[in-house]
Amino acid sequence: MALNYIWVGFFVVAFVVALIEYFLLGDAQVFERIINSSFDMAKFSVMDICLPLVGIMTLWMGFMKIGERAGAVRFLARIVGPFFEKLFPEVPKNHPVNGELVMNFSANMLGLDNAATPMGLKAMQSLQELNTKKETASNAQIMFLALNTSSITIIPLSVIAQRAILGAANPTDVFIPIIIATFISTLTAILYVGLRQRLSLWNKTVVGWLGGISLIIAGLVFWFSCMDKDSMSRVSAILSNGLLLTVIVAFMAGGLYKKINVYEAFIDGAKGGFETSIKIIPYLVGMLVGIGVFRASGAMDLLMDGIAWCFKACHLDTQFVEALPTAFMKPLSGSGARAMMVETMRSLGPDSFAGRLSCMFQGATDTTFYIIALYFGSVGIKHTRYAVTAGLLADLAGILAAIFIAYMFFA
Repeated sequence: MALNYIWVGFFVVAFVVALIEYFLLGDAQVFERIINSSFDMAKFSVMDICLPLVGIMTLWMGFMKIGERAGAVRFLARIVGPFFEKLFPEVPKNHPVNGELVMNFSANMLGLDNAATPMGLKAMQSLQELNTKKETASNAQIMFLALNTSSITIIPLSVIAQRAILGAANPTDVFIPIIIATFISTLTAILYVGLRQRLSLWNKTVVGWLGGISLIIAGLVFWFSCMDKDSMSRVSAILSNGLLLTVIVAFMAGGLYKKINVYEAFIDGAKGGFETSIKIIPYLVGMLVGIGVFRASGAMDLLMDGIAWCFKACHLDTQFVEALPTAFMKPLSGSGARAMMVETMRSLGPDSFAGRLSCMFQGATDTTFYIIALYFGSVGIKHTRYAVTAGLLADLAGILAAIFIAYMFFA
């Protein structure tokens, strides 16, 4: 229901702002911009997102099916079973979905978006099989979405690459701040959803796993912080792609060991990936068109100006306001937020406070509405309960942490 109000709100606010701009400011092209944006976003949804996703989904769902039949997914499920039993008590012990969840989270942490999406969709489908109310999000699905939208990322390669392209003196200087901010975002998601679902989060298993993950992240942060830009890019690329190739080869080797028809398993999984890709098109078109209309109307600009005025009236520092468009756009559109980040660095400089902070916003939060529309749309969930609230709260925690850390590191 919350997603319904938000989606309708995009159009209502855009219409009101357009009327104000037309009658009070004399902007005769505002309606044309909005309509053109709706058509452009509809085309973008299908041509630039859904069609490329068909190939990626077909490929990775095929590999996932090989791993499932080879027993690799169940093997992963046994390893992380104790931890996920606490976060996902509705999921049976050693259920294959535990392994799928691990693979999705691992891909997200390494910044492997193309691999993480099909893995996440497969996990969502498995969770839907356990869901007794098919049109209403289950507790496990909400926890899964909250962890995805909080977007814990160890290697923010795209952000570092953009900073290097735009001539930053030290493109990797936002690396550690991003890691800290995104970890706070993820921890907030776990705590909020855990409290809403009355999970036992203070037991030794959860504390041990979260503490262990914290130490691993700290170790990786220290390791990468000792490298220069070129070494970091090279090592992270080798680590990311090498891990993916290892997973693929291990699945195939396991399939041959179990004496299954590997190619047939791949084809069966690929068919499911194609069907899922086609099914999500209406959901993505609807959400992205709403976002495009909201942007084209000028409502985002008015929001930024209003926030700046409020902080100036309170005699507070407003350096961070110039970076807020990236923060507000990120939950709505990943490509839009990336464009906002690049524009901020181009206009104010990659080494400016706002330039660095926009990079931190890009790395510490994720496309909440896109993820919810994509994952819930793929399984026909209509009642999202508090999934949107959980995702936005995690985004807010990441934004506030990024602002605080940016002032600590760069002000």
